[in-house]
Amino acid sequence: MIDRLRRKFIRICMLSFAAVFLILFIAIYLVTEVQTSARLDTLADLVSENDGIFPDFEQFGLEEGQILPPEGVNQESPFTTRFFTVRFDGDGELASVDIRAIASVSGEEAQEYASAVLEKGAERGWVENFRYKVYNTPEGTAVVFINGTDTRELNQRFLLTASSVFVAGSLVVLLLVILISKHAVKPAMESYQKQRQFVTDANHELKTPLTLIRTNLDIMESENGPNEWLSDIREETGIMTELVNRLVQLSRMDEDQSTLEMTRFSLSEAVSETAAAFDGTARERDMTLTLDVPPGVCCTGDEAAIRQLLSILLDNAVKYCDRGGTIRVGLSGGRHPVLTVDNSYAAVDSVELGRLFDRFYRADKARTYGSGFGIGLSIAKAIVEKHRGEITVSSLDGNAIRFRVKL
Repeated sequence: MIDRLRRKFIRICMLSFAAVFLILFIAIYLVTEVQTSARLDTLADLVSENDGIFPDFEQFGLEEGQILPPEGVNQESPFTTRFFTVRFDGDGELASVDIRAIASVSGEEAQEYASAVLEKGAERGWVENFRYKVYNTPEGTAVVFINGTDTRELNQRFLLTASSVFVAGSLVVLLLVILISKHAVKPAMESYQKQRQFVTDANHELKTPLTLIRTNLDIMESENGPNEWLSDIREETGIMTELVNRLVQLSRMDEDQSTLEMTRFSLSEAVSETAAAFDGTARERDMTLTLDVPPGVCCTGDEAAIRQLLSILLDNAVKYCDRGGTIRVGLSGGRHPVLTVDNSYAAVDSVELGRLFDRFYRADKARTYGSGFGIGLSIAKAIVEKHRGEITVSSLDGNAIRFRVKL
């Protein structure tokens, strides 16, 4: 149990680290992409407003007759900005190609880029590593392309660097979390050990007097004969013995000391035989027990533990089914067999379904303790988890309870 808690702590910490890192990484990358597009759009606006060439930087400044340069534009921009312009006439025919400000693109390639852009119909966007803008001219249409290769390569390097940092950081964080996980679960471990020790001590301290009580009962009955009071004592002793045995069983399951004898067996037979044992009890309470169990459904697991699981679920169904109600047991085959146990229960809305697997929780507080300890479903859940399955409980239309087990 402590190992499971520790693994869960490590898993939560690592998932939290990964989530925070990915959120920051995605946010930074998106902001960088937006800023890159905005900067290149500014350069494209400058070129398009100056008839396809980069304007003279002398027109920018603080003196009279000058204008402030756009953000990100400086004296070096005319020399560092690589761009080309393709113009079309009013009929959509190629008019000119200006590739004087770029060396990596030929005239034919520039024309292909421009044709692809016009087919898209978008005013701005990306074509490979070029940011483009489509604008109208007195003669027709023009497309200016700003080379964003360096910026996009920088973004790609950021991706690689961030990925490397994530992998390295994850390893470092994993080591740190593993180291601190022992201290993090220490309070829970101490509490669990005290609880386990209590159960162990209670087992030893209670079994001896219970054995003595039964022995003395046998002697008294042999000497004086059975009577009502001795019968009551024997019944209560049996109830206490069952409670102690179940507590010990749960304790062993929590400690992972209980071993499963995994075999291939007929789940159909196990369900049918276990249900048959409860048929008489159900009839006595005017309940109808129906089975929908196809033959030939097999399962790999501990047959004794699975039969105990079935007994717990059916015993719970009989105890809490409305008088004159119906109990339905269903089974479906497949790679992972699914068992369902339904029982009528008009007061299902008053039941805290999420707590049914808690120890000592009973849905009906009015029932006597002799009818159950509220610990059987905890054992059922432990058995299912030992088989790496899952067990759930749900309400059926507000008038029945369904337990579903997937093995």
